[in-house]
Amino acid sequence: MRYFTTAGAPIVAPAIAALRREQPGVQVELRLFEPDDPVLEVRARRADLALVVRERTRAAVDGIRFVHLLDDHYRAVLPRGHRLAARPVLDLSDLAEEPWVTGETPGPCLDPVLDACAAAGFTPDFVVESGDYATAQGFVAAGLGVSLVPGVGLAAGHRPDVVVRAVRNPEPVRAIQAAVRAGSPVQPALRGLLEALRAVASATEAAAGPVADAASPEGAA
Repeated sequence: MRYFTTAGAPIVAPAIAALRREQPGVQVELRLFEPDDPVLEVRARRADLALVVRERTRAAVDGIRFVHLLDDHYRAVLPRGHRLAARPVLDLSDLAEEPWVTGETPGPCLDPVLDACAAAGFTPDFVVESGDYATAQGFVAAGLGVSLVPGVGLAAGHRPDVVVRAVRNPEPVRAIQAAVRAGSPVQPALRGLLEALRAVASATEAAAGPVADAASPEGAA
C-alpha cells in the first residue's frame, strides 16, 4: 500500500489496525510515495492499493479504478487575534487581500484551493511555502499570513495560537480515493483493506462536523 503523509495517522493507521483484527494473518507493507505518482506503482503491480487525491470519479483509467473514500473539506487557519477571527464562517473572498501560507506543493492538494480562489475572483498571494500543514500553522501563528488546511490535515488538532474557521462561497474540497487495479478479481485481503478504509473515512467525515471552537469567545480572542 502507498499513502501520503497527512492520511497516515487519521486514516491509514486505524484502517490497518482494523484489518489486523479481522484478518490477523495479513501482512501489509506501507510506503510513502510523495512526490512520486502512486498510480504508477499500482499499475506496475508494485502496490495493490494507493491513496490518492483526485477529482471524484469511479471510472477506470489505464487499468486503474478509483474508489471514493472521503470528501476532505478545507478550513481557514488564522492567527489568534486576526480581524476575521470573530466570524464563525468566512467567505473565501474575505481572504483575498491577505498574505497566504501554503502547506502543500503544487499538485492535486493545492489545485482545489487555487480553483476555489479563482471562482471567488482572486489569486492567493503566497508569501510562504512550508511543505506541510503543521509547519504552515507555525507560520500562521507567527502572523506571516493565513492558510487553508484540509480537515484530515487538522485531524490531530490545531495549535492554541491559531483559530480554525469554516469557508464558503466556494468551499474548497479535495477527494481522497483508493486506486486499485481494474479488471481482476479483488483478493480477500485487499477487499478487507478497502472496507476498513471506507469505514475509517466515513467516521472521519462524520466526526469533522462543525469547525472546532468556531463560535466560542475563546476562539475569537
